[in-house]
Amino acid sequence: MILIDVVLSMAALLLLMPASLLFLQMILALLPTKPRPVPSGRRPSVAILMPAHNEALVLEETMQSIIPQLAPGDRLLIVADNCSDDTAKIATASGVEVIERFDLERRGKGYALDYGMRHLRSSAPEVVIVIDADCRVSKGVIDRLARTCVEEGRPIQGLYLMQAPPGASLAVRVAEFAWLVKNHVRPLGFFRIGLPCQLTGTGMAFPWTVIDKASLGNGHLVEDLKLGIDLTRMGKPPLFCPEALVTSVFPDSAEGTETQRTRWEHGHLGMIVSEAPGLLMEAVFRRNVSLLALMLDMSVPPLALLLLALLALCGTSALIFAVGGSALPLMLTGIALLLIGGTVLGAWWRFGRHVISLKDLAYAPIYAMRKIPLYVRFVIGKQVGWVRTRRD
Repeated sequence: MILIDVVLSMAALLLLMPASLLFLQMILALLPTKPRPVPSGRRPSVAILMPAHNEALVLEETMQSIIPQLAPGDRLLIVADNCSDDTAKIATASGVEVIERFDLERRGKGYALDYGMRHLRSSAPEVVIVIDADCRVSKGVIDRLARTCVEEGRPIQGLYLMQAPPGASLAVRVAEFAWLVKNHVRPLGFFRIGLPCQLTGTGMAFPWTVIDKASLGNGHLVEDLKLGIDLTRMGKPPLFCPEALVTSVFPDSAEGTETQRTRWEHGHLGMIVSEAPGLLMEAVFRRNVSLLALMLDMSVPPLALLLLALLALCGTSALIFAVGGSALPLMLTGIALLLIGGTVLGAWWRFGRHVISLKDLAYAPIYAMRKIPLYVRFVIGKQVGWVRTRRD
């Protein structure tokens, strides 16, 4: 019984750490602050780099949100990557710069970005901004990202939010709220105390001298997460810019949503398993606070998985306590569940009331349980290759 108590206590402590970090980030995000003005000074030259794989359905609307924001001398470069639809034709008709890439063995966003970067080297801009082909860029975002990037001399990550389409199911609206916690509340909390954020794949601005040194040509499922870590190792940790809003919409189809979610979460969990221990040692050895902060943030599992693990551990701890075991594991898991509950309620009250009602938010545990097969597949046969999200 003593051995079981020790194992359960260690497991509870392991889960208490990410729960505590989530709660801390939420509390920090609630702190009052004034919107930052757009940095003044000279406007740097900009290249918008947009990888696009079979995005004919959404590309034109994305370009219409960007082209009016371009200044003289700016470029919009679209990399039509392994396309079998009219992506390249639509982009060309809009008068923007288009290059096509065909390589069925090296597939994924990272390879497309690398191809675009090599094309830009002949006339390098001062700032490269990466925008996905299915995104909408809010007014003034390009200018703010470019100026902030030059002023800070480091990568800048805008606020990237995914929204539920009209008439979406409750599950998709819960997913929208979970995305808001991950991409708004958590990085905002770290931003309040001067810590870096993860890169989220779009709305990212890089000084040319920084991004040109990075390794982009890979098929990693979460290439943005990996890039943020690599740049932090180089001494250029990404900085969050909550005023620069970029949005996209969850896929209409259940198949598209499942594909997208599997790619993100399997990639994230794979990074935790393969990279977190080494990053912790490296951050401590080098006394790199930024790298340590990103490692801890990356090590927080998806909220649904964390909740499922805590509920399972709480039930097991209660059973062991009932037959004479220690109360410590039950107490620790109880504290962790309270912290998760406080995080969700605090984030909803301050940031998420327009997304979902409190009544509908009660569906979250059921939403988490519906994702159990996704996590089982990670254990018995995780996704390792890039698969495009179906949008139609």
